[in-house]
Amino acid sequence: METATATTWVIDPSHSEVQFKVKHLVISTVTGSFGQYEGQVESHGDDFTDAKVSFSADIASISTGAEQRDGHLKSADFFDAEQFPKLTFVSTSMTPTGDDTFNVAGNLTMHGVTKPVTLKAEYGGQTQDFYGQTKAGFELTGTIKRKEFGLTWDGITEAGAIVVSDDVKLVMNIQLTKQA
Repeated sequence: METATATTWVIDPSHSEVQFKVKHLVISTVTGSFGQYEGQVESHGDDFTDAKVSFSADIASISTGAEQRDGHLKSADFFDAEQFPKLTFVSTSMTPTGDDTFNVAGNLTMHGVTKPVTLKAEYGGQTQDFYGQTKAGFELTGTIKRKEFGLTWDGITEAGAIVVSDDVKLVMNIQLTKQA
């Protein structure tokens, strides 16, 4: 029996975005993103059912649109970018849940802590770009509890409101480029 050759896909950062959303004071949502990241997917077919995903983001590239808040997030109160410069994800399985949807299970490492997480992935399809490269698109979403990863800083207002929620939503729109 022949074994299919693995196909490697890499993230196209100019057509992708990696964001997180967290409630602030329980009443509004702050969105942040990582500006520097890389990742690849290896699969033995074009349907991605056996795909293996690896991803990393540079903590120092975090941006929320507020320089002071970004500095706080990079500090030892939160991500501690100096001691833990990368966030990584390595998949353990990619299970179809519908025609174009998957559960992507894997290990997320952040702040020196590794925990299993499952992300929902919606496959957007494949196409050729102007340069003849094959592209594939995915939107991945999920929620993690930041305190489980050692990001335990808390603040309570005088009125008793929680400053930063424990739940963090992850939203990633990823365009992959098939490698020759």
